[in-house]
Amino acid sequence: MKFAVIYYSKTGHTREMGEEIAEGIRKQGGEVKLFSIEEPLDNEYISECGGVIFGTPVYLANTCWQMKKWFDTESASVKLAGKLGGVYSTAHFAQGGGDVALMTLIGHMLVKGMMIYSGGASLGKPYIHLGPVALDAVEGHYEDSREVFRIFGERFAAKTRELFDSKNE
Repeated sequence: MKFAVIYYSKTGHTREMGEEIAEGIRKQGGEVKLFSIEEPLDNEYISECGGVIFGTPVYLANTCWQMKKWFDTESASVKLAGKLGGVYSTAHFAQGGGDVALMTLIGHMLVKGMMIYSGGASLGKPYIHLGPVALDAVEGHYEDSREVFRIFGERFAAKTRELFDSKNE
């Protein structure tokens, strides 16, 4: 099964955490490609994906304007309806707006007709209700978050397979 991680990254942190998610997806046997919204996307590949995950850095306690603009203007050319969607963010501080950034992305995804993934507490620790957030200004948190991002990728891939893999029928 194919997956895409679509992100914006100013400092490289959001891309790095997208790579961690991709590693988790690959561990589950998924094929995954990462796409920066600053470069042309492979719309044909994305249309074949069962799951698409969006990543954003937090800016002014919300999704960065580049991702908002992408959803407003460029996402119309990408087939997203009916796919399972997930979200993640990178931020400086726990109270910096990571949760608001995730909810903003989720709102855009719902408008595009996507289903939203949340393992919530059903899968046990680590609890990842909306999506993972990595904090770079909290000592050790950014590096410690890598495992949570990989686990998120594994769980996301497993749920996507459960929903869309024709072998399950």
